[in-house]
Amino acid sequence: MQTKTFTSGRIRRADFDAGNGFLQLQWDNGQRKAYTAVPAEVFRRLCAAPNPTTFWEDRIAEEYAHARPVDLAGTAPAPSAKPSLADLFKAADEP
Repeated sequence: MQTKTFTSGRIRRADFDAGNGFLQLQWDNGQRKAYTAVPAEVFRRLCAAPNPTTFWEDRIAEEYAHARPVDLAGTAPAPSAKPSLADLFKAADEP
């Protein structure tokens, strides 16, 4: 599996398995998105793009089938997208 870490923009990490075309992106908010049947050339171009997020929007987001993100070694699990109502109001309930 190939890994590319980005230091700027919203995408922080891209993991790519050339054997099956599995691409997983980790975002600055911890969210992960995964895609299948992505050609190696697309991954290479993503890694070389001046703005990987724009490349993702233009060339990946709507072009490839979505897949379930996986927990890769050394990757923290993605946080839930929204806190629950109990989490939001927990401090208000406590004396």
